[in-house]
Amino acid sequence: MMNLTETEELLLYHPIQSAGPIPTICDPDGVYPYESFVETFERPSLIKVKMITMENSSLKVKICPDLGGKVFSLFDKTSDKEILYDSGSVKPVRILPRMAFLSGGIEVSFPISHTPVQIESVKFQAKIINDRIYLWCGEKEVRYGMQWTIEFSLGEFDHFLTQRSSFYNPTSKSHSWMSWSNAALPVRNDTELYFPDGEVLYHGHEMKTIHWNSEESIRLRNFDHMAGFFWESAATNAFGVFTPSLGTGLYHISNKKEVPGIKLWTYGIGKDEKWAYNTSLKKESYVEIQAGPIKDQSIKEELAPGEEKVYCEYWFPVSEACKINEMTIPTVNLISQEEIPRFNWTRRARIIPWIELLHAFDKETPNELPVPPEPNHNSWPPSGMFELEHALNWAMKHSDAYKSDLWNFYLGVWYAGNERFDEGLRILSDVRNDFARIVEARIYLRNKKLPLECMKALSKIKIPSLALHPQVIIEKDLALELMGEERLDERNYSLEQLNALNDEELIERRCQLLFDQKRYDEAKVLLESTTFSLVHQRYSRTHLWNLINEKLGGCLSDPLPATLGEDQLAKFGQYRIFDDQE
Repeated sequence: MMNLTETEELLLYHPIQSAGPIPTICDPDGVYPYESFVETFERPSLIKVKMITMENSSLKVKICPDLGGKVFSLFDKTSDKEILYDSGSVKPVRILPRMAFLSGGIEVSFPISHTPVQIESVKFQAKIINDRIYLWCGEKEVRYGMQWTIEFSLGEFDHFLTQRSSFYNPTSKSHSWMSWSNAALPVRNDTELYFPDGEVLYHGHEMKTIHWNSEESIRLRNFDHMAGFFWESAATNAFGVFTPSLGTGLYHISNKKEVPGIKLWTYGIGKDEKWAYNTSLKKESYVEIQAGPIKDQSIKEELAPGEEKVYCEYWFPVSEACKINEMTIPTVNLISQEEIPRFNWTRRARIIPWIELLHAFDKETPNELPVPPEPNHNSWPPSGMFELEHALNWAMKHSDAYKSDLWNFYLGVWYAGNERFDEGLRILSDVRNDFARIVEARIYLRNKKLPLECMKALSKIKIPSLALHPQVIIEKDLALELMGEERLDERNYSLEQLNALNDEELIERRCQLLFDQKRYDEAKVLLESTTFSLVHQRYSRTHLWNLINEKLGGCLSDPLPATLGEDQLAKFGQYRIFDDQE
Protein backbone atom coordinates (compact mmCIF):
# COMPACT_ATOMS: atom_id res chain seq x y z
CA MET A 1 0.00 0.00 0.00
CA MET A 2 1.52 3.29 -1.11
CA ASN A 3 -0.37 6.57 -1.43
CA LEU A 4 0.61 10.11 -2.34
CA THR A 5 -2.11 12.73 -1.93
CA GLU A 6 -2.42 16.51 -1.95
CA THR A 7 -5.15 18.13 0.15
CA GLU A 8 -6.03 21.42 1.83
CA GLU A 9 -6.62 21.69 5.57
CA LEU A 10 -7.97 24.39 7.84
CA LEU A 11 -5.69 25.22 10.76
CA LEU A 12 -6.04 27.58 13.68
CA TYR A 13 -3.69 30.52 13.14
CA HIS A 14 -2.62 33.34 15.44
CA PRO A 15 -1.96 36.50 13.38
CA ILE A 16 1.23 38.43 14.08
CA GLN A 17 2.02 42.14 14.11
CA SER A 18 4.81 43.49 11.91
CA ALA A 19 7.61 45.44 13.59
CA GLY A 20 7.06 48.34 11.21
CA PRO A 21 8.09 50.15 8.04
CA ILE A 22 11.86 50.21 8.57
CA PRO A 23 13.53 47.46 6.50
CA THR A 24 15.37 44.88 8.62
CA ILE A 25 18.75 46.41 7.82
CA CYS A 26 21.26 46.17 10.71
CA ASP A 27 18.38 44.76 12.78
CA PRO A 28 19.46 42.49 15.69
CA ASP A 29 15.89 41.14 15.85
CA GLY A 30 15.49 40.44 12.15
CA VAL A 31 17.17 39.33 8.95
CA TYR A 32 16.95 41.26 5.68
CA PRO A 33 14.94 41.10 3.42
CA TYR A 34 12.39 39.35 5.62
CA GLU A 35 9.84 41.23 7.68
CA SER A 36 10.05 40.65 11.46
CA PHE A 37 7.36 40.78 14.13
CA VAL A 38 6.66 42.08 17.63
CA GLU A 39 3.32 40.63 18.78
CA THR A 40 1.21 37.49 18.44
CA PHE A 41 -2.56 37.62 18.84
CA GLU A 42 -4.05 35.36 21.52
CA ARG A 43 -7.31 34.73 19.64
CA PRO A 44 -6.65 32.50 16.62
CA SER A 45 -8.32 32.80 13.24
CA LEU A 46 -8.37 30.14 10.51
CA ILE A 47 -6.06 29.60 7.55
CA LYS A 48 -6.14 27.04 4.75
CA VAL A 49 -2.84 25.30 3.97
CA LYS A 50 -1.68 22.70 1.48
CA MET A 51 -0.74 19.27 2.89
CA ILE A 52 1.11 16.54 1.03
CA THR A 53 0.64 13.06 2.51
CA MET A 54 2.99 10.11 1.92
CA GLU A 55 1.68 6.80 3.15
CA ASN A 56 2.75 3.16 3.25
CA SER A 57 1.49 0.24 5.35
CA SER A 58 3.41 1.46 8.44
CA LEU A 59 3.57 5.24 8.35
CA LYS A 60 1.53 8.26 7.32
CA VAL A 61 3.63 11.39 6.86
CA LYS A 62 2.12 14.84 6.28
CA ILE A 63 4.31 17.67 5.01
CA CYS A 64 3.21 21.29 4.71
CA PRO A 65 4.87 23.36 1.94
CA ASP A 66 2.85 26.37 3.14
CA LEU A 67 4.77 26.26 6.45
CA GLY A 68 8.29 26.18 5.07
CA GLY A 69 8.14 22.50 4.09
CA LYS A 70 8.05 21.16 7.64
CA VAL A 71 6.99 17.61 8.50
CA PHE A 72 3.66 18.39 10.11
CA SER A 73 2.75 14.89 11.23
CA LEU A 74 4.45 11.50 11.54
CA PHE A 75 1.76 8.93 12.34
CA ASP A 76 2.75 5.39 13.28
CA LYS A 77 0.01 3.06 12.00
CA THR A 78 1.34 0.03 13.90
CA SER A 79 0.79 1.77 17.26
CA ASP A 80 -2.01 4.04 15.99
CA LYS A 81 -0.23 7.06 17.52
CA GLU A 82 1.14 10.43 16.46
CA ILE A 83 4.88 10.68 17.11
CA LEU A 84 5.59 14.41 16.75
CA TYR A 85 4.58 17.24 19.03
CA ASP A 86 1.45 19.01 17.81
CA SER A 87 0.98 22.53 19.15
CA GLY A 88 -2.68 22.55 18.08
CA SER A 89 -2.37 25.79 16.12
CA VAL A 90 0.01 27.84 14.02
CA LYS A 91 1.21 30.28 16.66
CA PRO A 92 4.39 32.22 15.73
CA VAL A 93 6.30 33.36 18.82
CA ARG A 94 9.33 35.57 19.42
CA ILE A 95 12.39 33.50 18.64
CA LEU A 96 15.01 34.61 16.10
CA PRO A 97 15.59 35.16 13.24
CA ARG A 98 12.20 36.73 12.40
CA MET A 99 10.65 36.64 15.87
CA ALA A 100 8.10 34.23 14.41
CA PHE A 101 9.00 30.66 15.42
CA LEU A 102 6.59 27.71 15.11
CA SER A 103 6.95 24.72 17.40
CA GLY A 104 6.11 21.15 16.50
CA GLY A 105 6.83 18.76 13.65
CA ILE A 106 10.24 18.50 11.99
CA GLU A 107 11.79 21.77 10.82
CA VAL A 108 14.85 21.94 8.56
CA SER A 109 16.71 25.25 8.52
CA PHE A 110 18.87 26.97 5.90
CA PRO A 111 20.85 29.22 5.61
CA ILE A 112 20.43 30.24 9.25
CA SER A 113 18.78 28.69 12.29
CA HIS A 114 15.79 28.70 12.71
CA THR A 115 14.62 28.78 9.11
CA PRO A 116 13.33 32.23 8.08
CA VAL A 117 10.60 30.66 5.91
CA GLN A 118 8.78 28.56 8.50
CA ILE A 119 5.80 30.95 8.22
CA GLU A 120 6.03 31.12 4.41
CA SER A 121 5.10 28.94 1.45
CA VAL A 122 7.88 27.21 -0.46
CA LYS A 123 7.93 25.25 -3.70
CA PHE A 124 7.42 21.49 -3.85
CA GLN A 125 7.26 18.46 -6.14
CA ALA A 126 6.05 14.96 -5.33
CA LYS A 127 6.04 11.68 -7.25
CA ILE A 128 6.39 7.91 -6.93
CA ILE A 129 9.57 6.47 -8.50
CA ASN A 130 10.41 2.76 -8.40
CA ASP A 131 8.13 1.85 -5.48
CA ARG A 132 9.31 4.86 -3.46
CA ILE A 133 7.41 8.07 -2.65
CA TYR A 134 9.41 11.29 -2.93
CA LEU A 135 8.52 14.78 -1.82
CA TRP A 136 10.86 17.69 -2.42
CA CYS A 137 10.44 21.12 -0.80
CA GLY A 138 12.69 24.11 -1.36
CA GLU A 139 13.38 27.36 -3.13
CA LYS A 140 16.04 29.88 -4.07
CA GLU A 141 16.32 31.75 -0.79
CA VAL A 142 16.13 35.54 -0.87
CA ARG A 143 18.90 36.48 1.59
CA TYR A 144 21.89 35.18 -0.42
CA GLY A 145 20.36 33.64 -3.56
CA MET A 146 21.35 30.05 -2.68
CA GLN A 147 19.15 27.06 -3.49
CA TRP A 148 17.97 24.47 -1.02
CA THR A 149 15.98 21.27 -1.42
CA ILE A 150 14.83 18.96 1.35
CA GLU A 151 13.82 15.52 0.11
CA PHE A 152 11.59 13.27 2.19
CA SER A 153 11.00 9.74 0.96
CA LEU A 154 9.22 6.59 2.01
CA GLY A 155 9.73 3.10 0.62
CA GLU A 156 6.94 0.55 0.40
CA PHE A 157 8.03 -1.35 3.53
CA ASP A 158 9.96 1.36 5.40
CA HIS A 159 9.20 1.98 9.06
CA PHE A 160 11.38 5.10 8.98
CA LEU A 161 11.41 8.43 7.16
CA THR A 162 14.40 9.20 4.94
CA GLN A 163 15.50 12.83 4.67
CA ARG A 164 18.06 14.08 2.17
CA SER A 165 19.21 17.71 2.13
CA SER A 166 20.78 19.54 -0.79
CA PHE A 167 22.26 23.03 -0.50
CA TYR A 168 23.71 24.67 -3.61
CA ASN A 169 25.33 28.04 -4.27
CA PRO A 170 24.70 29.17 -7.87
CA THR A 171 26.09 32.67 -7.26
CA SER A 172 29.55 34.07 -7.93
CA LYS A 173 30.28 34.71 -4.22
CA SER A 174 30.78 32.50 -1.17
CA HIS A 175 28.01 32.72 1.42
CA SER A 176 27.77 31.68 5.05
CA TRP A 177 25.30 28.97 6.05
CA MET A 178 24.22 26.53 8.70
CA SER A 179 21.47 23.91 8.85
CA TRP A 180 19.74 21.90 11.57
CA SER A 181 16.98 19.31 11.37
CA ASN A 182 14.79 19.88 14.40
CA ALA A 183 12.16 17.36 15.56
CA ALA A 184 9.82 18.34 18.40
CA LEU A 185 8.41 15.55 20.58
CA PRO A 186 5.77 15.62 23.34
CA VAL A 187 7.15 14.87 26.80
CA ARG A 188 6.08 13.78 30.26
CA ASN A 189 7.92 13.37 33.58
CA ASP A 190 9.00 9.87 32.55
CA THR A 191 10.45 10.88 29.15
CA GLU A 192 13.76 9.07 28.61
CA LEU A 193 16.66 10.68 26.76
CA TYR A 194 18.84 8.29 24.78
CA PHE A 195 21.99 10.08 23.65
CA PRO A 196 25.54 8.78 23.18
CA ASP A 197 28.45 8.90 25.60
CA GLY A 198 30.68 11.86 24.94
CA GLU A 199 31.83 15.35 25.76
CA VAL A 200 28.93 17.76 25.58
CA LEU A 201 28.76 21.54 25.40
CA TYR A 202 26.09 22.59 27.90
CA HIS A 203 24.19 25.78 27.06
CA GLY A 204 22.20 26.96 30.07
CA HIS A 205 22.73 30.02 32.24
CA GLU A 206 26.41 29.33 31.57
CA MET A 207 28.50 27.60 28.94
CA LYS A 208 30.51 24.59 30.10
CA THR A 209 31.63 21.16 28.93
CA ILE A 210 30.14 18.13 30.65
CA HIS A 211 30.38 14.38 30.12
CA TRP A 212 27.21 12.58 29.08
CA ASN A 213 27.04 9.04 30.40
CA SER A 214 24.40 7.02 28.58
CA GLU A 215 24.55 4.28 31.24
CA GLU A 216 22.93 6.62 33.75
CA SER A 217 19.14 6.92 33.91
CA ILE A 218 18.63 10.24 32.16
CA ARG A 219 15.04 11.42 32.23
CA LEU A 220 13.42 14.74 31.60
CA ARG A 221 12.72 15.19 35.30
CA ASN A 222 16.49 15.45 35.84
CA PHE A 223 16.29 18.98 34.39
CA ASP A 224 14.47 21.82 36.14
CA HIS A 225 15.29 24.57 33.63
CA MET A 226 15.72 25.16 29.89
CA ALA A 227 19.02 24.06 28.39
CA GLY A 228 20.66 23.00 25.17
CA PHE A 229 23.29 20.27 24.75
CA PHE A 230 25.71 19.97 21.82
CA TRP A 231 27.80 16.82 21.42
CA GLU A 232 31.45 17.67 20.86
CA SER A 233 32.23 13.95 20.64
CA ALA A 234 29.91 10.98 20.41
CA ALA A 235 30.36 7.23 20.78
CA THR A 236 27.64 6.57 18.20
CA ASN A 237 25.74 8.54 15.58
CA ALA A 238 22.27 7.51 16.85
CA PHE A 239 20.11 9.24 19.45
CA GLY A 240 16.48 9.63 20.42
CA VAL A 241 13.72 10.11 22.95
CA PHE A 242 11.10 7.70 24.31
CA THR A 243 8.19 8.35 26.69
CA PRO A 244 6.86 5.17 28.37
CA SER A 245 3.59 6.77 29.50
CA LEU A 246 2.83 7.77 25.90
CA GLY A 247 4.25 4.65 24.29
CA THR A 248 5.93 6.76 21.61
CA GLY A 249 9.36 7.99 20.69
CA LEU A 250 11.60 9.03 17.82
CA TYR A 251 15.20 8.14 17.01
CA HIS A 252 17.61 9.67 14.50
CA ILE A 253 20.61 8.18 12.78
CA SER A 254 22.99 9.41 10.08
CA ASN A 255 26.55 9.15 8.84
CA LYS A 256 28.73 10.72 11.54
CA LYS A 257 31.12 12.24 8.98
CA GLU A 258 28.31 13.89 7.04
CA VAL A 259 26.16 14.90 10.03
CA PRO A 260 28.34 15.33 13.13
CA GLY A 261 25.98 17.79 14.82
CA ILE A 262 23.83 16.38 17.66
CA LYS A 263 21.69 18.62 19.85
CA LEU A 264 19.14 18.15 22.61
CA TRP A 265 16.92 21.03 23.70
CA THR A 266 14.63 20.91 26.73
CA TYR A 267 12.58 23.38 28.76
CA GLY A 268 12.89 20.97 31.69
CA ILE A 269 10.25 20.32 34.34
CA GLY A 270 9.38 23.43 36.32
CA LYS A 271 9.45 27.18 35.92
CA ASP A 272 10.62 27.23 32.28
CA GLU A 273 7.83 25.01 30.93
CA LYS A 274 5.78 28.14 30.29
CA TRP A 275 8.07 28.82 27.33
CA ALA A 276 6.78 25.64 25.67
CA TYR A 277 3.17 26.55 26.45
CA ASN A 278 3.72 29.91 24.75
CA THR A 279 3.59 28.23 21.34
CA SER A 280 0.52 26.05 21.78
CA LEU A 281 -3.16 25.78 22.67
CA LYS A 282 -2.70 23.57 25.70
CA LYS A 283 -0.15 23.36 28.49
CA GLU A 284 2.00 20.57 27.13
CA SER A 285 5.77 20.70 26.92
CA TYR A 286 8.13 19.26 24.33
CA VAL A 287 11.77 18.50 23.67
CA GLU A 288 13.69 19.02 20.47
CA ILE A 289 16.17 16.52 19.07
CA GLN A 290 18.33 18.04 16.39
CA ALA A 291 21.03 17.05 13.93
CA GLY A 292 23.16 18.99 11.49
CA PRO A 293 26.24 18.96 9.27
CA ILE A 294 27.99 21.45 11.61
CA LYS A 295 28.84 20.60 15.22
CA ASP A 296 27.07 23.40 17.06
CA GLN A 297 25.06 26.56 16.46
CA SER A 298 27.91 28.97 17.13
CA ILE A 299 29.51 27.89 13.86
CA LYS A 300 28.75 28.79 10.25
CA GLU A 301 30.50 27.50 7.17
CA GLU A 302 31.01 28.99 3.72
CA LEU A 303 29.41 27.56 0.60
CA ALA A 304 31.67 28.43 -2.34
CA PRO A 305 30.39 29.42 -5.80
CA GLY A 306 29.10 26.28 -7.54
CA GLU A 307 29.48 24.15 -4.41
CA GLU A 308 26.78 21.70 -3.32
CA LYS A 309 26.33 20.00 0.06
CA VAL A 310 24.24 16.80 0.15
CA TYR A 311 23.63 14.41 3.05
CA CYS A 312 21.05 11.92 4.39
CA GLU A 313 19.30 11.44 7.74
CA TYR A 314 16.81 8.85 8.97
CA TRP A 315 13.96 9.22 11.48
CA PHE A 316 12.67 6.10 13.26
CA PRO A 317 9.32 6.27 15.10
CA VAL A 318 9.13 3.68 17.90
CA SER A 319 6.67 2.24 20.40
CA GLU A 320 9.40 1.03 22.77
CA ALA A 321 12.87 2.21 23.72
CA CYS A 322 15.83 1.28 21.50
CA LYS A 323 19.49 0.66 22.19
CA ILE A 324 21.26 3.39 20.25
CA ASN A 325 24.54 1.44 20.14
CA GLU A 326 22.79 -1.28 18.15
CA MET A 327 21.17 0.98 15.57
CA THR A 328 22.56 0.95 12.04
CA ILE A 329 22.06 3.17 9.02
CA PRO A 330 19.49 1.56 6.71
CA THR A 331 20.24 0.71 3.11
CA VAL A 332 18.01 2.84 0.90
CA ASN A 333 18.02 2.95 -2.89
CA LEU A 334 17.48 6.65 -3.69
CA ILE A 335 17.46 8.41 -7.04
CA SER A 336 20.81 9.92 -7.94
CA GLN A 337 21.94 13.20 -6.44
CA GLU A 338 21.84 14.77 -9.90
CA GLU A 339 18.08 14.08 -10.09
CA ILE A 340 17.22 16.09 -6.98
CA PRO A 341 15.24 19.10 -8.25
CA ARG A 342 16.48 22.61 -7.65
CA PHE A 343 13.86 25.30 -7.24
CA ASN A 344 13.70 28.95 -8.23
CA TRP A 345 12.17 31.87 -6.34
CA THR A 346 8.84 31.19 -4.64
CA ARG A 347 6.07 33.55 -5.79
CA ARG A 348 5.08 34.88 -2.37
CA ALA A 349 3.14 38.16 -2.17
CA ARG A 350 6.15 40.26 -1.12
CA ILE A 351 8.46 38.60 -3.64
CA ILE A 352 6.23 38.69 -6.73
CA PRO A 353 6.98 42.34 -7.71
CA TRP A 354 10.71 41.61 -7.78
CA ILE A 355 10.30 38.39 -9.77
CA GLU A 356 8.15 40.26 -12.31
CA LEU A 357 10.64 43.12 -12.48
CA LEU A 358 13.47 40.69 -13.28
CA HIS A 359 11.27 39.00 -15.87
CA ALA A 360 10.54 42.31 -17.63
CA PHE A 361 14.21 43.31 -17.44
CA ASP A 362 15.41 39.97 -18.89
CA LYS A 363 12.96 40.27 -21.80
CA GLU A 364 13.56 44.03 -22.19
CA THR A 365 9.80 44.65 -22.22
CA PRO A 366 9.05 47.92 -20.39
CA ASN A 367 5.31 47.41 -20.98
CA GLU A 368 5.49 44.39 -18.64
CA LEU A 369 7.01 46.35 -15.75
CA PRO A 370 5.09 45.70 -12.52
CA VAL A 371 3.79 48.55 -10.39
CA PRO A 372 6.41 49.20 -7.69
CA PRO A 373 5.10 48.20 -4.25
CA GLU A 374 4.12 51.06 -1.99
CA PRO A 375 6.71 51.54 0.80
CA ASN A 376 4.18 50.80 3.55
CA HIS A 377 3.73 47.24 2.18
CA ASN A 378 7.10 46.16 3.66
CA SER A 379 7.99 44.46 0.37
CA TRP A 380 11.74 45.00 0.30
CA PRO A 381 13.94 44.03 -2.66
CA PRO A 382 15.69 40.72 -1.89
CA SER A 383 19.42 41.03 -1.36
CA GLY A 384 19.83 37.57 -2.94
CA MET A 385 18.47 38.80 -6.28
CA PHE A 386 21.76 40.21 -7.53
CA GLU A 387 20.36 41.24 -10.92
CA LEU A 388 18.10 43.80 -9.20
CA GLU A 389 20.87 46.42 -9.23
CA HIS A 390 20.70 46.64 -13.03
CA ALA A 391 16.97 45.92 -13.23
CA LEU A 392 16.06 48.79 -10.90
CA ASN A 393 18.21 51.25 -12.85
CA TRP A 394 16.52 50.05 -16.05
CA ALA A 395 13.03 50.36 -14.51
CA MET A 396 13.71 53.98 -13.52
CA LYS A 397 14.43 54.89 -17.15
CA HIS A 398 11.12 53.42 -18.31
CA SER A 399 8.79 54.80 -15.63
CA ASP A 400 7.00 58.05 -14.90
CA ALA A 401 8.39 60.39 -12.24
CA TYR A 402 6.45 58.90 -9.31
CA LYS A 403 7.30 55.27 -10.12
CA SER A 404 10.88 56.17 -10.98
CA ASP A 405 11.30 57.70 -7.53
CA LEU A 406 9.97 54.51 -5.95
CA TRP A 407 12.31 52.30 -7.98
CA ASN A 408 15.18 54.58 -6.93
CA PHE A 409 14.10 54.22 -3.29
CA TYR A 410 14.23 50.46 -3.60
CA LEU A 411 17.65 50.60 -5.25
CA GLY A 412 18.93 52.44 -2.16
CA VAL A 413 17.29 49.88 0.12
CA TRP A 414 18.76 47.02 -1.95
CA TYR A 415 22.26 48.49 -1.62
CA ALA A 416 21.83 48.79 2.14
CA GLY A 417 20.40 45.26 2.35
CA ASN A 418 23.61 44.07 0.68
CA GLU A 419 25.64 46.08 3.23
CA ARG A 420 26.73 48.57 0.57
CA PHE A 421 25.74 51.38 2.91
CA ASP A 422 27.55 54.32 1.31
CA GLU A 423 25.97 53.55 -2.06
CA GLY A 424 22.61 53.21 -0.35
CA LEU A 425 22.91 56.61 1.31
CA ARG A 426 23.98 58.22 -1.96
CA ILE A 427 20.90 56.90 -3.76
CA LEU A 428 18.44 57.56 -0.93
CA SER A 429 19.51 61.21 -0.65
CA ASP A 430 17.93 61.80 -4.10
CA VAL A 431 14.63 60.07 -3.24
CA ARG A 432 11.69 62.31 -2.44
CA ASN A 433 9.49 60.04 -0.29
CA ASP A 434 9.57 60.03 3.51
CA PHE A 435 10.33 56.33 3.75
CA ALA A 436 13.77 57.06 2.34
CA ARG A 437 14.41 59.26 5.36
CA ILE A 438 13.75 56.48 7.85
CA VAL A 439 16.07 54.12 5.95
CA GLU A 440 18.76 56.83 5.95
CA ALA A 441 18.20 57.25 9.69
CA ARG A 442 18.56 53.51 10.28
CA ILE A 443 21.86 53.39 8.38
CA TYR A 444 23.26 56.47 10.12
CA LEU A 445 22.34 55.13 13.55
CA ARG A 446 22.99 51.41 13.30
CA ASN A 447 25.86 51.23 10.82
CA LYS A 448 27.56 54.62 10.86
CA LYS A 449 26.98 55.32 14.59
CA LEU A 450 26.10 58.94 13.72
CA PRO A 451 23.05 59.80 15.86
CA LEU A 452 23.02 63.49 14.80
CA GLU A 453 22.75 62.48 11.12
CA CYS A 454 20.01 60.04 12.09
CA MET A 455 18.07 62.85 13.76
CA LYS A 456 18.52 65.13 10.75
CA ALA A 457 17.02 62.44 8.51
CA LEU A 458 14.07 61.81 10.86
CA SER A 459 13.36 65.54 11.17
CA LYS A 460 12.66 65.68 7.42
CA ILE A 461 9.71 63.26 7.63
CA LYS A 462 6.56 65.17 6.62
CA ILE A 463 3.89 62.46 7.00
CA PRO A 464 2.60 62.77 10.62
CA SER A 465 1.51 59.12 10.91
CA LEU A 466 4.91 57.88 9.75
CA ALA A 467 6.74 60.18 12.16
CA LEU A 468 4.61 58.78 14.98
CA HIS A 469 5.02 55.09 14.16
CA PRO A 470 6.43 53.33 17.27
CA GLN A 471 9.36 51.93 15.29
CA VAL A 472 10.34 55.45 14.19
CA ILE A 473 9.90 56.89 17.71
CA ILE A 474 12.08 54.10 19.11
CA GLU A 475 14.77 54.77 16.51
CA LYS A 476 14.61 58.44 17.44
CA ASP A 477 14.95 57.72 21.14
CA LEU A 478 17.95 55.46 20.57
CA ALA A 479 19.66 58.28 18.63
CA LEU A 480 18.83 60.91 21.27
CA GLU A 481 20.11 58.62 24.03
CA LEU A 482 23.50 58.46 22.32
CA MET A 483 23.56 62.27 22.14
CA GLY A 484 23.66 62.61 25.91
CA GLU A 485 21.88 64.24 28.86
CA GLU A 486 21.19 67.49 27.06
CA ARG A 487 18.59 65.62 24.98
CA LEU A 488 16.56 64.25 27.93
CA ASP A 489 13.73 66.76 27.56
CA GLU A 490 13.49 66.08 23.83
CA ARG A 491 13.34 62.34 24.52
CA ASN A 492 10.62 62.86 27.09
CA TYR A 493 8.53 64.95 24.67
CA SER A 494 8.96 62.40 21.88
CA LEU A 495 7.94 59.39 23.97
CA GLU A 496 5.01 61.29 25.50
CA GLN A 497 3.42 61.38 22.03
CA LEU A 498 2.63 57.67 22.45
CA ASN A 499 2.25 57.38 26.23
CA ALA A 500 -1.15 55.66 26.03
CA LEU A 501 0.26 52.71 24.06
CA ASN A 502 1.29 49.54 25.88
CA ASP A 503 3.77 48.67 23.16
CA GLU A 504 6.50 46.63 24.86
CA GLU A 505 9.44 48.23 23.09
CA LEU A 506 8.09 51.69 23.87
CA ILE A 507 7.83 50.68 27.52
CA GLU A 508 11.47 49.60 27.40
CA ARG A 509 12.41 53.02 26.06
CA ARG A 510 10.36 54.78 28.77
CA CYS A 511 12.20 52.71 31.39
CA GLN A 512 15.52 53.64 29.83
CA LEU A 513 14.57 57.31 29.85
CA LEU A 514 13.59 57.16 33.56
CA PHE A 515 16.92 55.50 34.27
CA ASP A 516 18.82 58.18 32.36
CA GLN A 517 16.87 60.81 34.32
CA LYS A 518 18.10 59.07 37.50
CA ARG A 519 14.51 58.23 38.47
CA TYR A 520 15.52 54.70 39.38
CA ASP A 521 12.56 53.83 41.61
CA GLU A 522 10.07 54.83 38.92
CA ALA A 523 12.02 52.93 36.28
CA LYS A 524 11.97 49.79 38.43
CA VAL A 525 8.24 50.08 39.13
CA LEU A 526 7.44 50.47 35.43
CA LEU A 527 9.68 47.57 34.42
CA GLU A 528 8.40 45.22 37.12
CA SER A 529 4.72 46.15 36.73
CA THR A 530 4.72 45.24 33.02
CA THR A 531 4.15 41.61 32.08
CA PHE A 532 6.20 41.33 28.92
CA SER A 533 5.69 38.63 26.31
CA LEU A 534 8.30 35.87 26.19
CA VAL A 535 11.25 36.37 23.86
CA HIS A 536 14.31 34.13 23.39
CA GLN A 537 17.93 35.26 23.09
CA ARG A 538 17.20 38.96 23.64
CA TYR A 539 18.31 40.59 26.90
CA SER A 540 17.48 44.32 26.76
CA ARG A 541 15.07 44.18 29.73
CA THR A 542 17.40 42.00 31.78
CA HIS A 543 20.28 44.37 31.13
CA LEU A 544 18.22 47.40 32.12
CA TRP A 545 16.82 45.75 35.26
CA ASN A 546 20.35 44.85 36.39
CA LEU A 547 21.48 48.47 35.91
CA ILE A 548 18.48 49.80 37.86
CA ASN A 549 18.91 47.23 40.61
CA GLU A 550 22.60 48.11 40.96
CA LYS A 551 21.79 51.82 41.29
CA LEU A 552 19.28 51.00 44.05
CA GLY A 553 21.83 49.02 46.03
CA GLY A 554 21.11 45.52 44.75
CA CYS A 555 23.54 43.08 43.21
CA LEU A 556 23.71 40.94 40.10
CA SER A 557 22.75 37.82 42.06
CA ASP A 558 19.33 39.26 42.98
CA PRO A 559 16.56 37.23 41.30
CA LEU A 560 15.16 38.70 38.11
CA PRO A 561 11.41 39.30 37.90
CA ALA A 562 9.75 36.56 35.85
CA THR A 563 7.59 39.24 34.20
CA LEU A 564 10.59 40.47 32.20
CA GLY A 565 9.89 37.63 29.76
CA GLU A 566 13.53 37.03 28.79
CA ASP A 567 15.31 33.70 29.13
CA GLN A 568 18.41 33.37 31.31
CA LEU A 569 20.53 31.50 28.79
CA ALA A 570 24.12 32.51 28.21
CA LYS A 571 24.53 34.31 24.88
CA PHE A 572 25.46 31.70 22.31
CA GLY A 573 24.81 30.88 18.69
CA GLN A 574 24.83 32.48 15.25
CA TYR A 575 21.17 33.49 15.35
CA ARG A 576 21.80 37.15 14.50
CA ILE A 577 23.26 38.78 11.42
CA PHE A 578 23.88 41.98 13.40
CA ASP A 579 24.86 42.32 17.04
CA ASP A 580 22.68 43.64 19.83
CA GLN A 581 22.71 47.32 20.58
CA GLU A 582 23.09 46.56 24.29
